[in-house]
Amino acid sequence: MPQIQYREALRAAMSEEMERDENVFLMGEEVAEYNGAYKVSEGMLDRFGPKRILDTPISEAGFSGIGIGAACMGLRPIVEFMSWSFTLVCLDQIVNNAANVRYMSGGQYKVPVVFRGGNGIAHQLGATHSHRVETIYARIPGLIVLCPATPYEAKGLLKAAIRCDDPVIYLESEIMLNDKGEVPDEEYTLPIGKADVMREGADCTVISYGKSLARFAQPAVEKLADEGIDCELISLRSLRPLDKQTLIDSIKKTNRCVIVDEDYGYCGIGAGVMEEIYTDVFDHLDAPIGRVHSDEIPVPYGHYIEEAMLPQPDKVIKAIKEVCYR
Repeated sequence: MPQIQYREALRAAMSEEMERDENVFLMGEEVAEYNGAYKVSEGMLDRFGPKRILDTPISEAGFSGIGIGAACMGLRPIVEFMSWSFTLVCLDQIVNNAANVRYMSGGQYKVPVVFRGGNGIAHQLGATHSHRVETIYARIPGLIVLCPATPYEAKGLLKAAIRCDDPVIYLESEIMLNDKGEVPDEEYTLPIGKADVMREGADCTVISYGKSLARFAQPAVEKLADEGIDCELISLRSLRPLDKQTLIDSIKKTNRCVIVDEDYGYCGIGAGVMEEIYTDVFDHLDAPIGRVHSDEIPVPYGHYIEEAMLPQPDKVIKAIKEVCYR
């Protein structure tokens, strides 16, 4: 099976869907003439032309609204944000309009729009460019929130998102764009709302998603395997809807759980997942659920301070050992 980069997987997903459906188009800052700020859309202007690969001004509220309107009229826009941090200026468009139009119109309008781009901390971008927005959007009914951890997930989930009739928040990471992984040549999509057991284990269930899984949880799980602690690693993939059944089945087997995410702890994704687990499988737990998340401070610019605030693998290892009483 060929290995490709995370960015190449995203590009392949968009290109294949544009070949399959002429209603799919891409818009965003620098996606056309510059080939994408992070080269995700490299070559797509030459391949699909200026009517389907559209450069926009720096106006997130404007072009996110255009995407929503186009979706209501039967097109399938992919709206690229250079950073999800900038979407705080278009919350009204996404939360008040995209999430509600289908419900408020009694189903007369579908909103098949995908909003995608870089989310979270990405090496010294400072406080205003490092927001983790998954908690903001995952609590809004009407939105689907996806967060792929590998190139395989990136392609399969994005193709499914483009075919979805509801608005999808698609959270990538700039620092994962060079990551390589196996991606099949043949056609495939991944189901929305279904988590994946990436590694089976017996001692502790480790739950994570996106960059937090690839950079923090997975290295910790692999290191602990060498020490004889056998963890089950689950990639959530879909933050809304959440696949509770896969989590429940795993914890009934391991009886222990650690949740790893880059978000803040208070009201974060980890807090919501923990509440769901305590509600459904409290009696199966042999230890309190462990959580590893970012420190509760604005993201610093300094490299060493930024690294220190993140849920690094050594913190994950400590949390797993605590719930395993090792």
